[in-house]
Amino acid sequence: MKVFDILGPVMIGPSSSHTAGAVKIGLVTRRLLGVSPTKATILLHGSFASTGTGHGTDKAIVAGLLGMKPDDERIPNSFELAKQQGLTFTFGTINIRGANPNTAKLSVEANDGRKLEIVASSLGGGRIQVCQIDGIDTNFSGDCNTLIVHNLDQPGHVAQVTTILAQKNVNIATMQLYRNVPGGYAVMVIECDQPIPEDLVDWLMTLDGIIKVSYLNIDN
Repeated sequence: MKVFDILGPVMIGPSSSHTAGAVKIGLVTRRLLGVSPTKATILLHGSFASTGTGHGTDKAIVAGLLGMKPDDERIPNSFELAKQQGLTFTFGTINIRGANPNTAKLSVEANDGRKLEIVASSLGGGRIQVCQIDGIDTNFSGDCNTLIVHNLDQPGHVAQVTTILAQKNVNIATMQLYRNVPGGYAVMVIECDQPIPEDLVDWLMTLDGIIKVSYLNIDN
């Protein structure tokens, strides 16, 4: 455990779990989409749904979708800023069996046709867990440079991805593999020590069987 984990994040309050974590959920969603979203459907579960408005969870998630960080003083004005920047959004509630009480499901779209669906939980202290991407269970924090490859569950894709990472001198910190059914839809979640190069992502998208590639590079 780091000192930062004990003290918590520098943030606009009132709550690290309901506000700072919610901002991060929105921000990670935006970064994984790869462009500014123009439409968002946000469903809140558990405590997020019952007490989120009073804690500013709704404004925090929208702020993250706009690219703000937890210490941004503009968070309370995120709804107005979203209107100015062309982001439309709706809120609702959802019951996700077994989910952390501070969980949200975000479905976002961009003008260029990109779409992404994420289920993420706020764990406290500004930390989050991305629990699901496009219907596939995952488990990563969004605190590392992360490459996410959506592919058909066929032999060879893992080798192709790890080989190109090695060629680009990107070291793998952790790697997780998920699929819905054997031979179906699969997702690789690879946390890396170095940023993910854009040309690596472009090359992966040319491979047969690769459905979608998302990546998250962390600011220094």
